[in-house]
Amino acid sequence: MTDTASTPIAQPGLQSLSKSFEPAALEAHWGPEWEKRGYGVAGYRGTQAPKAGEPSFAIQLPPPNVTGTLHMGHAFNQTIMDSLTRYHRMLGNNTVWIPGTDHAGIATQIVVERQLQDQKVSRHDLGREAFVKKVWEWKEKSGNTITTQMRRMGDTVDWSREYFTMDDKLSKTVTETFVQLYEQGLIYRGKRLVNWDPILQSAVSDLEVESEEEDGSMWHIRYPLADDSGSLTVATTRPETMLGDVAVMVHPEDDRYAHLIGKQVVLPLCGRTIPIIADDYVDKAFGTGVVKVTPAHDQNDYAVGQRHKLPMICVLTLDAKINDNAPAAYQGLDRFVARKKVVADLEADGFLVEIKKHKLMVPRCARTGQVIEPMLTDQWFVAMNKAPTLPPTGGSLPPEGANFPRGGPSGNSAVFDQRSIAQKAIDAVQSGEVRFVPENWVNTYNQWMNNITDWCISRQLWWGHQIPAWYDEDGNVIVARNEAEAQAKAPGKKLRRDEDVLDTWYSSALVPFSTMGWPTQTDSATDDYNLYLPSSVLVTGYDIIFFWVARMIMMTTHFTGRVPFKHVYIHGLVKDAQGKKMSKSEGNLLDPVDLIDGIERGPLLAKRSEGLRKPETAPAVRKNTEKEFPEGIPAFGADALRFTFASLASLGRSINFDSKRCEGYRNFCNKLWNATRFVLMNCEGADCGLQNGIECDAATLDFSQCDRWIVSLLQKTEADVAKGFAEYRLDNVASTIYDFAWNEFCDWYLEIAKVQINTGTDAQKRATRRTLIRTLETLLRLAHPIIPFISEELWQKVAPVAGRAGPSVAIAAYPISQPERIDEAAIAHVAKLKALVDACRNLRGEMNVSPATRLPLYVVAQSAAEGAFLSASAAVLQALAKLSEVKLFADEAAWATAAQSAPVAVVGEARICLYMEVDVAAEKARLGKEVLRLEDQITRANTKLGNEAFVAKAPAAVLEQERKRVAEFTDALAKLREQLTRLG
Repeated sequence: MTDTASTPIAQPGLQSLSKSFEPAALEAHWGPEWEKRGYGVAGYRGTQAPKAGEPSFAIQLPPPNVTGTLHMGHAFNQTIMDSLTRYHRMLGNNTVWIPGTDHAGIATQIVVERQLQDQKVSRHDLGREAFVKKVWEWKEKSGNTITTQMRRMGDTVDWSREYFTMDDKLSKTVTETFVQLYEQGLIYRGKRLVNWDPILQSAVSDLEVESEEEDGSMWHIRYPLADDSGSLTVATTRPETMLGDVAVMVHPEDDRYAHLIGKQVVLPLCGRTIPIIADDYVDKAFGTGVVKVTPAHDQNDYAVGQRHKLPMICVLTLDAKINDNAPAAYQGLDRFVARKKVVADLEADGFLVEIKKHKLMVPRCARTGQVIEPMLTDQWFVAMNKAPTLPPTGGSLPPEGANFPRGGPSGNSAVFDQRSIAQKAIDAVQSGEVRFVPENWVNTYNQWMNNITDWCISRQLWWGHQIPAWYDEDGNVIVARNEAEAQAKAPGKKLRRDEDVLDTWYSSALVPFSTMGWPTQTDSATDDYNLYLPSSVLVTGYDIIFFWVARMIMMTTHFTGRVPFKHVYIHGLVKDAQGKKMSKSEGNLLDPVDLIDGIERGPLLAKRSEGLRKPETAPAVRKNTEKEFPEGIPAFGADALRFTFASLASLGRSINFDSKRCEGYRNFCNKLWNATRFVLMNCEGADCGLQNGIECDAATLDFSQCDRWIVSLLQKTEADVAKGFAEYRLDNVASTIYDFAWNEFCDWYLEIAKVQINTGTDAQKRATRRTLIRTLETLLRLAHPIIPFISEELWQKVAPVAGRAGPSVAIAAYPISQPERIDEAAIAHVAKLKALVDACRNLRGEMNVSPATRLPLYVVAQSAAEGAFLSASAAVLQALAKLSEVKLFADEAAWATAAQSAPVAVVGEARICLYMEVDVAAEKARLGKEVLRLEDQITRANTKLGNEAFVAKAPAAVLEQERKRVAEFTDALAKLREQLTRLG
């Protein structure tokens, strides 16, 4: 780790601060600088080894695919994680954010195979070993795109701990867990129905299947009764699968068909007789109420077949052609060609009753776009609801609570737990060891976990963790950690290794402990395993609760006896400004780096038009892009993008991203930049009540109520920000910082400070400067987790002037609220001052007077205290309300005489008016017309409200609106009459 104590900081002061905020230069400097200094490395404030006794904070990055590029979901998710990490690092926790990438079995294999296709070579031409070597070569050359982009976002992960799920260390953990699960009777091989991609010729997980509504047909087919007494009409959207039908079913309570249950029908085109069965799965109201049963080609039918012990007839080959189990006329035909022939033959033979247009959800592989087939194949599974047994060497099952060896060769041990893998994960959430934020996601988790089926973990690919199983000549399975161990278990036998690889989600599920040294961890208190497992929070989208979150909980609790993380923060998914899912196929993707750097219209159109699943949508994509970004995307910078993401990080289900919000937060960065220039201009080289970084005697400082007010607001802001971080409400953190920085500090206090510096005593000026520089320095630390680049650049200039030493804001102490510094009297003082300024501005608006025109303010106070307040606030009030003078009257009659016809406002105990010479006759005429208009409006409204028929029929909202109009008109009329009275 770099010794940051000797690392020089940037040159402080105004002279080294550019006149305008240009994010590109800051990002290019500070991103690499943070990494060089080692601020992301696990430890205490990023600069020391873990400190015993300090709280730990750890985050596991959901590993993006090695084939991927940074998309908006990644950028949003990582903004949350980096903000949390920076916050806890500045708090002084033992902090680490662990990065890594997933080997992405299917996606990566497809990428490399396509490259080979361009060379007119297939993976089969190369052979498995050579192909895997090619994949590794691709990974080393092109597989780090996303980590480069993460650096652009300012992510302070611990790059020294970066992993790849195919690394040797993680691969050994994969093998070890597989062997242990097998030895415990929890992994088995069997023939089950799985999602099958005929192009990949592999099983795929549910996550890799996208179901989209498409236009289709519903074919109604007549199935004759075997006794020639009639027929049943069956509706299907996949007529080719009827070649594998083994039954038809009806609902047991459907009176139309009750007399037919147990009889037989003849399967058209095949001639086989199949039974009529009854099952609650059938929806009596859908279609004809009769459903065909094809257990080998439909997930629901598979469950029916299991319940009724029906045979399973598979009629498709692995490449989705009709196989030898179907009649000869269809054998060898592609599934969709066979569909046409089946329909034609049904019509020719008189079995086709009708064809109806039908909208249906078609499952397609997200990687290849191919329609998925449920396929009955031999696969490896993890048993989810079975109690584990001891490894073969462990002897008989011990009593509950006893210890048994669990770490394989390493000799680690843990308490033997007889609960199933699924039950441990359910109990971990039920007990509160794992807490979901928001809590409603617990219901989603429990619903899936309580209905979980065994997990298919094998894939028919070449890229991935090859399953550590071998077969001897007799077909016996030998599971071992390596070939030598397998051979030792089968001496003298010729072994063949299983060609399948493990599901990518299997290795990802192990990340919480495979990255922490399991199974070779030590007992040291500062060992990664003991320091960072469980991690503090998992930040992820709701779309992978089942695929990753649940599996991490299952595997970690099973192998370590610990939960993988304490909190699961589930955020929404990023959609476009219209609420549509962002996807390449839709042509509405936004690249986070384009938002940072900017991109011209032409290249943006090209990017969005590339890879459209439906090329015919290209004109619409172009039109929408030109409408949304007629001149391309301007450069917003990473900080503005991060602030936008933070502001959107509510607890909702989706985030509609509008790039216009980036513009607003880019303006915020500009505002902060200019405010810093102002503060440095007034504080650098001036007396700020500091000498050699040490505060001077308090007697030399005379803090005003406004100084005390901004400090009080800062304490409240710090408390609200801490609450926001604790509750994972980064939207509240962002809005709190924004409101304080823009509305309170910049718009109000800086303007007040100008007056105090220009008109105050030396002690007052000194106190104002101290407040300015200290508040700004604290604000920069407060904002750093959200906007790291600009806060670092500005802090480097401000911190030395504020008397705060340190090499970087990234490792400075995070501001902690000090409630004892909250001065409610000062808060009330400024609230009254603001009310006066606002009243003056409103009066100016009523009089249609330009803000550039300075008018005198005439004020009469009703008490001595109010008079003292007005006298003390006159200079600030004059500057903020743009007044020529503030004239205080002790006598109301004298004030009224002086005010004459000017509009009046009441603020607290004071009556005020902005004085301006007016043409009395013209003003009386104008006011008279306005009085008549309002009287007429009031009469009309009262007439309506007095009409019983109108009141009886009108909606409540309309009546309330009319009553509100009467009240508003009456109030305005009273003010006008008072004004007319004063005019005489």
